[in-house]
Amino acid sequence: MRSFKWIRLMVFCVLTAFILVAMDYALYPCTFMRNDIHAVTTQTFDDIYMGTSHGKINIDPESAGKVNSRTGHNLCVGSEYPQDCYYLLRLMIETGHKPERVIYEISPGYLVREKEEGNNYLLFYHEFPAGLAKLSYFVHSVLKCNFRTLFFPWYEYPLSYELANLPETVRAKWNKDYSIDRFRTASQEYHDSGFIARYPVNTSAFTTQDLTPASVSRIVPENMEQLRRLVSLCRKEGIRLCAVTTPIPQPNLQASAQDYREFWEYLGAFFEEERVPWINFNDAEHFNLFTHDISAFTDMDGHMNDAAARAFSAVLAEQLERADPAQGS
Repeated sequence: MRSFKWIRLMVFCVLTAFILVAMDYALYPCTFMRNDIHAVTTQTFDDIYMGTSHGKINIDPESAGKVNSRTGHNLCVGSEYPQDCYYLLRLMIETGHKPERVIYEISPGYLVREKEEGNNYLLFYHEFPAGLAKLSYFVHSVLKCNFRTLFFPWYEYPLSYELANLPETVRAKWNKDYSIDRFRTASQEYHDSGFIARYPVNTSAFTTQDLTPASVSRIVPENMEQLRRLVSLCRKEGIRLCAVTTPIPQPNLQASAQDYREFWEYLGAFFEEERVPWINFNDAEHFNLFTHDISAFTDMDGHMNDAAARAFSAVLAEQLERADPAQGS
């Protein structure tokens, strides 16, 4: 009798697991991060760009490549914290696609808050192929999530959206379809290089009143610890690491001038200690290399329109060549 109970329990667990996997397969949408991780685990690039939405929207690897003749992929995205970058790089190393160089786009706002629970964890982890990198990511990061994130990863997406797109989601996954047309919207478009081109907008009504200054006093120690782990991993693997902070609109800089000055001093000292080149397009040395006029952006936070991003990427490539002469372009 006891063995029969165990058999029933095992059958129940297997059926439950099958149902959860099937629902995940059918309901969890195909995101552009699926495309990004597929690209960096099946191809080897000279340069990998990591960081936040500023990097995703402001850095076009193709425009940079026209200047330095290097291949690159943009792996940045909103809600990508240092810990995510660390495990993404471990994944590339594990799958045999280690880049020569990592360009880490660092935004002060991502250092002063903790990583949010929910789908922000799954955005990356969900797309990892099975392996040690995924297991380590799960143990050290994803386990901190709400249980729904682990067992019902589709729960943060509207069910109406998931059901409407279910046939296309299943078809794309079954056929291993990584086409990019599904990611084009009225305001932006995703490129195979990982770059998201945002269309120009009317900037006349922009205001700084909704922006919250990022103060050094609010830095989350865990973020800096994870950034040090990324630096150490690059050093251990012989991967060159460069940091960049993209231009911030002039009104934003003026409204929070003191906070930004303190942040530039803090980050400057950090990267000098870690011997990592840092190109800050908002400091005195680099400020005039690219425009800070609001017309180049699509919001006050610092996300550029597509034309400005392509122009900026060419300038960035030139500056990387100066800051990292070992690149041998």
